[in-house]
This record gives sequence, structure tokens and C-alpha cells, in this order.
Amino acid sequence: MPVYASDLRAHPAKLPWIHKGILSCYDHASVRRGYQVYKEVCSACHTLKYMYYRHLVNAVLTEEEAKADAAANMYPDGPDDQGKMFERPGRLTDGLPSPYPNTEAARAANNGAEPPDLTYIVKAREGHEDYLFHLLTGYMDPPPGRIIPENQYYNPYFSGGSIGMARALYDDLIEYADGTPATTSQMAKDVVTFLSWTSDRNLDERKRILFKSLVLVTTLTVILGIYKRKRWSDIKTRKIIYKNRPVPKDL
Repeated sequence: MPVYASDLRAHPAKLPWIHKGILSCYDHASVRRGYQVYKEVCSACHTLKYMYYRHLVNAVLTEEEAKADAAANMYPDGPDDQGKMFERPGRLTDGLPSPYPNTEAARAANNGAEPPDLTYIVKAREGHEDYLFHLLTGYMDPPPGRIIPENQYYNPYFSGGSIGMARALYDDLIEYADGTPATTSQMAKDVVTFLSWTSDRNLDERKRILFKSLVLVTTLTVILGIYKRKRWSDIKTRKIIYKNRPVPKDL
């Protein structure tokens, strides 16, 4: 087990994520719900600055839904014919909006700490999905004698135990469009699945290619095995018997 300079944290348990199987793909119903959790809860503080609305099409949302989500936000554009900047509704080519206009505003709104971008957060943290799930669901009262600084919260899964992010998920905080009960663990599982997808959007395609490759290699192996058996059967399966030749009587 590796040793860390600050190891005062609980280690997350291994969880059975569906997409972790060799040929298993993302649960896209969970990815879709996770996007809803991000949009309604997490996007108030965190960005997905490497995600564009076009990335959501046919993976998280339909094209019409993605266009509607984009159009609900206003983006600066221009200049126009008068040389003035203006705002327009979002398009599929626009990135997901940031809650803050700049880094300084983000720090000022969060006690000096800038909330991290979540696009690749699953890949950037040891423990990956397991760590994020336990972090989101692991808030609790500090143990006796443990003093938590002001504007900090106790979470044993965070390094040092005190974290500046308040608990974000509570039971029935949102209402899922598909009717799934919005428990804390369900929302955490869904948003972590969505963030896993943003970290590796090509996972499904790679596994489809792997499946096709396995089928092709297996078929070729069988065909080549049969060909080798037929081609070399007269040599590899023949038997050679040596018989003593009779000695001529006149010798």
C-alpha cells in the first residue's frame, strides 16, 4: 500500500461499477440521470469546461434536447455590423456554461478555494469512481475531540478529513425525469457515472471494437487451425514402418 504525506483519510471500498467489465458499456440511463444531477446541483459551483453540447448528442440527450439545453443559456458573441458585442442563445458548438465569469470570482465565492473542473475528475483522483462516490456520501459529524476549521466540513474520505465543500446531495433533492427515487446514494452513483463518461467518452466505442476484434481473431484462429490440420495431415499423421528386407539366397 502506498504511503502518503497526509494519510488521515478513509480508503473507499471497491464498488461494482457496471462499465468496469471487460466488455461492459456505460449504463446510459444512469449517465442521463447523472447529467441532470450535475445540471441541477453541481453546476452551481463546478465547471465542465472541456465538454460541449454536441458531445451530449445521442449519448446523454437527443439532438433536440441538447439544442434546447444549449439555447437556455446566453453566450457573448460578435461584433455585429455596428461593431458591438451581443448575446445569443447557445448552440451545440458551445461549451457547457461556467457558474463564474473568471477564476477570481470563483475563489471569492468559495472562501478562497477554486472549485475544480469536473471533466476529468474521475481519472485525476486515486480510487476513481469509488473515491468520488464515498466522498459525496461520506459527510458526517466529526468524532469527539476533532476540531474542524470554520467554513470546513468533516469527511473522512478527503485528505486530512476537513473539506471546504459542503454536503451537496440529500434525499429527494431533485426529481428524476424517469421517476427513479432520488436518494442520496442514487444521485451520487448517477453523477459519478456521468463524470466517468465525461472522463472517457470513447469507452463504449473501444469495447465495441474489442468485441469485434475478439470475434474476428477467434474465427480466424478456428479457420487457420482447420486449414493446418488438413494441409499437414498427410505428414503429421502418417506412420512409417521399417521392415527387414529378405536376404537373397545366392549371397
